[in-house]
Amino acid sequence: MSAIALSISLFSIAGILVAEELPGEESPDIPADSVPGDAAPDTPVLSPPQDQRAAARAISGVLPAPLPDPEQDAGLTQTLGPVTNLPLPRFLSMKTDRANVRRGPSKTHRIDWEFLRRGMPVEVVAEYGHWRRIRDHDGMGGWVHYALISGHRTVLIEQDMLSLRFRPDSDSRITAKLEAGVIADLDECTLDWCKVSVAGYKGWAPKTALWGVMADEIRD
Repeated sequence: MSAIALSISLFSIAGILVAEELPGEESPDIPADSVPGDAAPDTPVLSPPQDQRAAARAISGVLPAPLPDPEQDAGLTQTLGPVTNLPLPRFLSMKTDRANVRRGPSKTHRIDWEFLRRGMPVEVVAEYGHWRRIRDHDGMGGWVHYALISGHRTVLIEQDMLSLRFRPDSDSRITAKLEAGVIADLDECTLDWCKVSVAGYKGWAPKTALWGVMADEIRD
């Protein structure tokens, strides 16, 4: 039986519009009736929606350079935001289908980008009043109003045909395969693995294959 291609609609993921950090949901038991480490012939292959593969589009003609990756700056240590007293940098997600990304922290600043994917993980790198400076997976970003972002945690799949595992073990059986670009809900994380869910499928993935979680982040 050939692999089943499923189209995932981000709009149908329940609980995505929340205001603060939420604990991970309990995972239902998954029947372990497959050979460990093997993908069954009917293992589902989950793809990002065709109309949402582009995460952002440019608005203004002259765009700022991509924001640097805080995690790749060896001299940068995590600090606390002056407004929220929460860690900087930190990951959140987009709450709305469309969000204007501005050059500065006010409505008088020009709009450089429009983010187009609700649930897309973003990294908050600065705070000013009701505004948060964010960057996406490609380093594009700027300032958005805090009402446009959510504490609900998601991750972007970076590795194509990523295997979700029943347990955090590379020899554990495969529950689903995810194409690059899929957005998944983030549950718990160990030092090397994270449990994610998308379209009703749950499983563990290597943290290195995900964008939207800190390398040393542990989640229970």
